[in-house]
Amino acid sequence: MPDDAPATPAVSPLRVMVVDDHDLFRSGLRRLLQEEDGLEVVADARRGDEAVQRAGELHPDVVVMDINMPGISGVEATRGVLQKSPATAVLMLTVTTDENAVLDAVLAGASGYLLKDATLPEIVRGIRAAAAGQSLIAPSVAGDLLSRLRRHGAPDAPPTGAPPELSPRELDVLRLVVAGCDNGDIAKRLYVSTSTVKHHVSSALEKLGVDNRIQAAVMAVRLGLVDEQDPLPR
Repeated sequence: MPDDAPATPAVSPLRVMVVDDHDLFRSGLRRLLQEEDGLEVVADARRGDEAVQRAGELHPDVVVMDINMPGISGVEATRGVLQKSPATAVLMLTVTTDENAVLDAVLAGASGYLLKDATLPEIVRGIRAAAAGQSLIAPSVAGDLLSRLRRHGAPDAPPTGAPPELSPRELDVLRLVVAGCDNGDIAKRLYVSTSTVKHHVSSALEKLGVDNRIQAAVMAVRLGLVDEQDPLPR
């Protein structure tokens, strides 16, 4: 009698919460995400304060968050969610392209920023990236964010002391992160493997003292490590 083959451990689906005050959009997105393999929508909320409470109770892997809602804003709710459930990632999904709103969301700890005209595959990709510790920014938003930082800087005081020493390859990766590229895009542009990209990203995050890619992009610009006129690797 042949030995039984070892059982393949089941992979738990990503637990997602959808937060949006527009009932039709929220219910529609919840239904579409629930049909995706590997995703489980555990809750939805129409207000930011409700999202903070539910996140503290359910600890979802990813919260998909709108910005403009009654009561507290999505930015304030993001701060609250991360205080209640630090392991949760927040993906902003909104119509707002305002530079200040984008920057506020980034500094509040959002792990990605997509617009509501994104396709379902793009939204799913953003959710999976956020859960994996990556950050996706809509390309149209990424350019505005960089321009805003170059003109006005971040609202906090600029970092003091000498900037960290990043390798030329780490700087290449940061330029592409700022441009809105994910790990797969970066790997293709730099002709390296995605595992190599992950290594460079992790090293850059550690050197910059930040938690995620989108915050690394902000910090890199504030430190003058990445410039809007820098040529991007092709």
